[in-house]
Amino acid sequence: MADEIRAEMVANVWKVVASAGDTVAEGDTLVILESMKMEIPVISESDGVLKQLAVNEGDVVQEGDLIAVIE
Repeated sequence: MADEIRAEMVANVWKVVASAGDTVAEGDTLVILESMKMEIPVISESDGVLKQLAVNEGDVVQEGDLIAVIE
């Protein structure tokens, strides 16, 4: 079953740490968002393979936007 990771707030994608196809573990950082001069890590909520990374560095995400899919 695929896990979708979505943005919890409006933010800029400051840094992309993982790539599609990477094996990730629960707690691994996938992306770092920046909002109001704070860095917010987006972490994997499960073990699996990162099937899709839906953002790039410099993108602006809105609350609820898809960031990644892990299977």
